[in-house]
Amino acid sequence: MSNTIKVFAPATVANVGPGFDILGLALEGIGDEIEMSLSGNEGLKIQMPGSDLPTDPGVNVAGVAVQALLDDLGSSQGITMTIFKKVLAGSGLGSSASSAAGAVYAANNLLGNPFSKHELVRFAMAGEAASSGKAHADNVAPSLLGGFTLVRSYEPLDVIRLAYPEDLVVVVVHPQIEVKTSDSKRILKKDISLETAIAQWGNVAGLVAGLAAPDYDLIGRSLQDVIVEPVRSMLIPGFDQLKQRAIAGGALGCSISGSGPSVFALCNDTTKAEKIGKSFQELYQHLGIDHYVHTSKINPTGARVLS
Repeated sequence: MSNTIKVFAPATVANVGPGFDILGLALEGIGDEIEMSLSGNEGLKIQMPGSDLPTDPGVNVAGVAVQALLDDLGSSQGITMTIFKKVLAGSGLGSSASSAAGAVYAANNLLGNPFSKHELVRFAMAGEAASSGKAHADNVAPSLLGGFTLVRSYEPLDVIRLAYPEDLVVVVVHPQIEVKTSDSKRILKKDISLETAIAQWGNVAGLVAGLAAPDYDLIGRSLQDVIVEPVRSMLIPGFDQLKQRAIAGGALGCSISGSGPSVFALCNDTTKAEKIGKSFQELYQHLGIDHYVHTSKINPTGARVLS
């Protein structure tokens, strides 16, 4: 059993239209990298070169997540980790989740894999709770498991990997502004009408059915968020124009990634996806907003060992 490991945990798109706090997917080509070693000294030590995020293990999301795993094992094993942040904090692409998921995946490997990837989700959730105040799994689940995931239940935790067509392509645009998850949750309505809830439930069920069929028209009709998007979109400059450009360009649907400010479009054609990405770039260039665009297939693997 090795004493050192390097892992990758992908960035994610969570909520995915109507699936607030329950749906998520993993992205290819973008994510955090973590180097981890077992230590002869008790306690956790964290380094984050080039980042101003806290390295105190009691506050850092990766530290909190790994400590939850160690506590469950009743272990006082010392661990040293270096986190290379590639997913920007406040991007809406699961920055805290990438770190938490990668850290528990690395620690589990070093300790002889006492837990399955599914079982690691609850430890990574402890890191999410430290970040946003709520132990949600819609980012950490796809970051760990890969693919498209559904959190069917939180109590008890029940995470399901969904079937989805392999030709799906995700286009994400991240305007370089920060929207904190805690802030974006605070502005949400606490009460909604039964009619609105029924519409949202129908869209979630339709999206899952459309992915499984696969039925692209059904996916497109179901990628509608009638609860969260109308409120959070006000925090994202140019959102309505982005959505119009995505649909005009042939996207199946377009919505907010996580808590924003990133916006994603889901396509079933790479050429269309790339054209939509360029259209997103043109809009933000016109608006004078720094941004970056990422286009990828859905990552089927999730967290993995690099070396």
